[in-house]
Amino acid sequence: MVVGCLGDIGFHVSADVVEVINNITWSGKARYSTHQRHLRNALTEFTGIEPDEMSFDITLSAYLGVDPLAEMVKIWTYERDGEAVPLVIGERPYGKYRWSIVSHKIKMQYTDKYGNVTHAVVSVSLQEYLNADAAKNWVR
Repeated sequence: MVVGCLGDIGFHVSADVVEVINNITWSGKARYSTHQRHLRNALTEFTGIEPDEMSFDITLSAYLGVDPLAEMVKIWTYERDGEAVPLVIGERPYGKYRWSIVSHKIKMQYTDKYGNVTHAVVSVSLQEYLNADAAKNWVR
């Protein structure tokens, strides 16, 4: 059963393959400016919304039917090419448009006797990507 995807990196659970995400954190924040005034209190002004951020861990294990290195290369490629990709978890897309991978951290936990990675946990950090066309079509 497919439980989601990040671009063409699928998260699924079946009798043959288990590739799942966990430790999901989704955050956002508002942007304010502070205007200093002589001998008076400063004024604050709401100036917009920062892009949302999301992070999660992806478990990649050859013991669960996944090629860890192949999936890690997909993550590197998205990050280094600056490609914005859709994020779907469960039955719903997340964000207003797409997401960019801004950083990753790989914990290579196990290797085979030749040194090939057989089990890794990849922590990815995403930032919401909203281009001008998507922004004008998006309505609150």
